[in-house]
Amino acid sequence: MPKEKASENAAIRLSLYLRYLREMREETRISSEQLAEFLGTSGARVRKDLSYFGQFGTPSKGYRVGKLREEISKALGLDRVWPIALVGVGKLGRVLLNNLAFEKSRFHIQVGFDVNPNKTGRRIAGVKIYHPYQMPKIIRKQKIHIGMITTPAEAAQESADLLVISGIKGILNFSSTGVVVPSYVKLKNVDFTSQLEVITCYIVNNQRFHLSRGN
Repeated sequence: MPKEKASENAAIRLSLYLRYLREMREETRISSEQLAEFLGTSGARVRKDLSYFGQFGTPSKGYRVGKLREEISKALGLDRVWPIALVGVGKLGRVLLNNLAFEKSRFHIQVGFDVNPNKTGRRIAGVKIYHPYQMPKIIRKQKIHIGMITTPAEAAQESADLLVISGIKGILNFSSTGVVVPSYVKLKNVDFTSQLEVITCYIVNNQRFHLSRGN
């Protein structure tokens, strides 16, 4: 195993490689150049990404799809089910519950938390909902390592603090504000508005570029 740690971008590409490999027959062989073509990168980049996690093939023979798929799944932690704690059972929270409440993939929401007394103690999409102050006890007991925040902005930081205290190692924050967590907790902010602004910026500037060329 190389001493260099895999980057976040390498992990993202690994996930994309896996999506492509899932469409192929197990016994098929694929070269790094073929895999690179799918992602619009280079064979050297593919080989570098894979080298972070082991040696899965030979330069002359390529990779056996079934074996490579299995090894990438292990590298991404997909050889087991990951239970998730959801904080905030509003509209977005319910959408996530309906999509991740059951073990259709390697990720599923196992428990939910909400301050609304009309929700606590109930099951929504088959998932039991508790008050947030019960997080430390419930999360530690169920050995959950991933948390999702879908609360209003004003409750996001307190929710993150409670998740950290509860032993959560990674947080996906869907709230409309950023949160602060210790360096040992992996945080990903999912800002839909920001991502849409990136898209509209691209569209507007692309249109300007073509207009200027047309003139």
